[in-house]
Amino acid sequence: MGGSGAEPVMKDGYYLDTICSVTVYRMTGEDGTVKDAADMSEEAEAAIDESFELCKDLESKLSRTREDSDIGRINSAKGKWTEVSAETVELIQKGMEYSHISDGDFDITVGGITKQWDFHAAEGEAKLPDEEALAKAVKHINYRNIAIEGNRVKLTDPETELDLGGIAKGYIGDRMTELLESKGVVSAVINLGGNVICIGGKTDEDDFVIGVEAPFSDRSEIIGKVSTRDKTLVTSGIYERRIEVDGKTYHHILDTKTGWPVETDLDAVTLIADKGHSADIDALSTTCLIKGSAEGMELIKNTDGVEGIFVLSNGDVRTTDGAAFEAAK
Repeated sequence: MGGSGAEPVMKDGYYLDTICSVTVYRMTGEDGTVKDAADMSEEAEAAIDESFELCKDLESKLSRTREDSDIGRINSAKGKWTEVSAETVELIQKGMEYSHISDGDFDITVGGITKQWDFHAAEGEAKLPDEEALAKAVKHINYRNIAIEGNRVKLTDPETELDLGGIAKGYIGDRMTELLESKGVVSAVINLGGNVICIGGKTDEDDFVIGVEAPFSDRSEIIGKVSTRDKTLVTSGIYERRIEVDGKTYHHILDTKTGWPVETDLDAVTLIADKGHSADIDALSTTCLIKGSAEGMELIKNTDGVEGIFVLSNGDVRTTDGAAFEAAK
């Protein structure tokens, strides 16, 4: 089945602190044949709406900033057992795994330092955290302080705080993918701002072409593109959220050893993996950004099924051998 070039069905909304969109190109009808989404627009819209409802539901469980979320309740329990959803447990376990893989450079117990930075402050109103408070919070970052029993979670150090921000968006994208596929979607793009998931290709013959944005260009320029089907791409960059204080810029990728923005030779990392692995490469892209280009490239080369595009601060672009990346002319 080739595509007829009919308009896809697309919806967007503000979730996960960014504009998110789902674009459905083709679906399987009740008779088992694949049709353009335009010919099944009601079904396509219903599937998209349901995927955004799922996104909203998961965000309400996984958000650090909501007191009534699972994460908010674990943090405020100060070392007592807290019963949470199965999804929260699943993601915490995955977060612990990647905290271990990164030797703690990526660590989901960074809540104590992330809450001291406000990267949403209005221009001219940004402030730096208190140095003493930041240094104190760093001492409580350690993913080994997380204990899990069934659906109960506790932090063995009452001063430790969780923040799943470095992995939650990818996890939510993976769950949205499963839901859309269960509704018969065979060709779609989920874009959660920095996390893109392609279900199938644009048609049976044509891949989706995803642009890789240039750092600091406010999404207006690309450094190249990737042709892909059934893949997920995640970009982490030091330009995504930043503040300026006294003429100096501070970005949101924090060093777990100091609490201050990490100093690295990278501006951005884009990783590519099979769909269903958006959470994995969400954590890994942040890890690479923290470790720098040499260690980051080495990590990805030794990780099965993941390819990478590394944009260095000096403008150089380095890719792993299997990254189907075509640089912009």
